[in-house]
Amino acid sequence: MPRERTLMLANGDGSDVGICNPYASGFNHQRGLAAMFEPLYFYSAFTGETIPWLAAGPPTYAADNLSVTIKTRPDVTWSDGKAFSANDVVFTLNMLKHKDNTAMQYSADIREWVKETKAVDDNTVSITFTKPAPRFVFDYLYFKNDLGIFLVPEHIFSQQKKQAEFLFYDPSKNWPIVTGPYQMVDWTNQRRLLDRRDDWWAVKAKLANAPGPERILLTPFTDPTNVAQQLINNELDSSLDLRPPVIKQVVKENPSIMTWTEREAPYGYIDWWPQSLFFNCAVPPYNDPEIRRAVNHAIDRDQLVSVGYEGAGTISELPFPNFPPLQKYFDAIQSLLQQYPTNAHDPAETERIMTGKGYQRDNQNLWAKDGKRLDATIYGLADLTTDYGPILAEQLRGAGFNASHQAPADSGTRVADGSAKLFLFGFAGAIADPYPSLELMHSRHVSPMGTQGDVSSRWKNAEFDKIVQQMSALPVGDPGELPLFVQAMEIYLRELPHTPLVQWIHRVPYNTEYWSGWPTERDPYLPGAFWFKTLPLELTHLQPAKG
Repeated sequence: MPRERTLMLANGDGSDVGICNPYASGFNHQRGLAAMFEPLYFYSAFTGETIPWLAAGPPTYAADNLSVTIKTRPDVTWSDGKAFSANDVVFTLNMLKHKDNTAMQYSADIREWVKETKAVDDNTVSITFTKPAPRFVFDYLYFKNDLGIFLVPEHIFSQQKKQAEFLFYDPSKNWPIVTGPYQMVDWTNQRRLLDRRDDWWAVKAKLANAPGPERILLTPFTDPTNVAQQLINNELDSSLDLRPPVIKQVVKENPSIMTWTEREAPYGYIDWWPQSLFFNCAVPPYNDPEIRRAVNHAIDRDQLVSVGYEGAGTISELPFPNFPPLQKYFDAIQSLLQQYPTNAHDPAETERIMTGKGYQRDNQNLWAKDGKRLDATIYGLADLTTDYGPILAEQLRGAGFNASHQAPADSGTRVADGSAKLFLFGFAGAIADPYPSLELMHSRHVSPMGTQGDVSSRWKNAEFDKIVQQMSALPVGDPGELPLFVQAMEIYLRELPHTPLVQWIHRVPYNTEYWSGWPTERDPYLPGAFWFKTLPLELTHLQPAKG
């Protein structure tokens, strides 16, 4: 396939070869596989637009929100020519709810919310809930950023005895069977090839243009230096997001490279993953909110941006992305932020709290109590937090905390089992309203110490849980959310189970040598991360740069 007809991408590694079942252990949609799968609805985080896709129109909720009806399009077909229908939606939800599939992603959510799913006819899905669930379709049946349930073909999966172990990759059978615009045709540790399906139903239905690239070739993201050189040489069209010094160099050396903000800083857009310093609230001394606040006052966020991000970034006061639909919620808690400032760099207040808690400076000017130094090791993620993480550690060390930034290969394990007392991570939740991020703070996500579980600060607050539960019964953006949000944030800011640091920016390079139509600040039809589940929609915008 000629270079000018091939979209060249770099992300991940080759560890997931041959896993096309989106519910099998090891599946990773972020490495090009998202091009094969489609949702009932797409949602754009920047425009706020909902695009019905496999669905024929908006969902219809019952007045009591105890059920919903969804119409599916009658003209959708799987890649083997079989008709896509309501039965595929029903089968997928029932599969996730089944007792043998509790390890599948979204299984716990479906078992909590769904009482019964049935096909009224070939193009009508009826879902009955265990309790009012006005958010259900938006939360689970939309593709937005990395969220959304993958739909699978009933005629294939119903024949598998162990659906969670079924890999769904066999080129001799044309597996995987998908509805999306691309099909996997070859896969090794070093590359994966997906070819455009010229019989894609959405083109026939005049719902979308055919994607420009005839082939997607995805290679592993080896290291930023190699990837940068490939971008400069026009050997890549896009890659996993790059750190500020690297993308600055790529833009400087290749005039064909642009970004969300074209060729100017910050070279990207605010993502839904704002960074926070998480405290393990289950262990001393970080089970004390005053100690957490002492750490908070030692942080100079402006310096994290000016030095760690070389000025190409934005600080964060709250654990939410600065998206326009969320602004009214931020405005409502300005008085709370004055009472409980998260971005007040105040070393004197750190000193006051620590001495008041019985800590003293030792011979290396570090906080100690009863002869033992306070451990403030910060665990981060390689290539993701190694730009601002060391700066943060130096700030804390300067304020007396025995801090260092570590990014070992087992950081994820340390975070999940609670052995990390401090760690850097983000909140991938809020897009249209704050509820999803607040829900991530609910104590249901807390696992016992030593047990692998969700990424969590292991913080529990029954009053906070109750408020979040009330919010779950409201539709997305309902006016009743606002007063509940204020109540929840008063608890959060008072307790401070994690402290916000910086907005996460996706500095995604786009090469315009071969392809045009990339999402930008001027044309923000979608976030530009090709590893999101919205990739199929983004691909319909990409067309040859030279006609």
